[in-house]
Amino acid sequence: MKILIVEDEQEVASFIKSGLEDYGLEADIADDAFRAQQLLREQEYGTVILDINLPIMSGYELCKIIREKYEDLSILMLTALGTTENVLTGFDAGADDYLVKPFEFRELMARLRALNRRRLTVPSEAVILKIADLEFNQKSKTVKRGNQKINLTARELALLEFFIKNQNRALSRSEIAEKVWDVNFDTGTNVVDVYVNYLRKKIDKDFTPKVIHTISGIGYIMQEQED
Repeated sequence: MKILIVEDEQEVASFIKSGLEDYGLEADIADDAFRAQQLLREQEYGTVILDINLPIMSGYELCKIIREKYEDLSILMLTALGTTENVLTGFDAGADDYLVKPFEFRELMARLRALNRRRLTVPSEAVILKIADLEFNQKSKTVKRGNQKINLTARELALLEFFIKNQNRALSRSEIAEKVWDVNFDTGTNVVDVYVNYLRKKIDKDFTPKVIHTISGIGYIMQEQED
């Protein structure tokens, strides 16, 4: 797995590159968005480690460009900006994971391994997943409720897919974070709750029966019943 490090602080970039090489991984460094895009055109990478505060173009903007051009490329945002709002902005831009500085290198490696496992997973045969009148097409990543098409972001799609594959089962916030985002979030953040609310507004608010329900003290469950 070859990795592209997009980081303008030379000391930080060199530290990450050296650490990755100690684990037997090959890594290149780009100190701005233009150099990153050039390297992505010239070489094949499995993962991009992307800082947010970059010259010329922010990491959020670059993340959107990378996601549009390289759908299967894993993107790990590595930054000192760790508020819930920062995390949500990163995921909305197309990031797969988000690690806040300072960090332990073994945690970085654990997240990279998790991203690589997901990238190499062979997709299952396309099927239509259903609950009530809600339909999710795993191949086309399209969602309908009744005759109405519903537009979801990539992260909302991943969350819906996890819910609908585990319908009628109580799901804790930590399990949702681990399976949908591949990692355990800091318990001080409410990213899971925020995204569940996003999803509810789109697939439940104007429809009956409701399919996403809160379980007090536990998390959520997807099942066909009225609140």
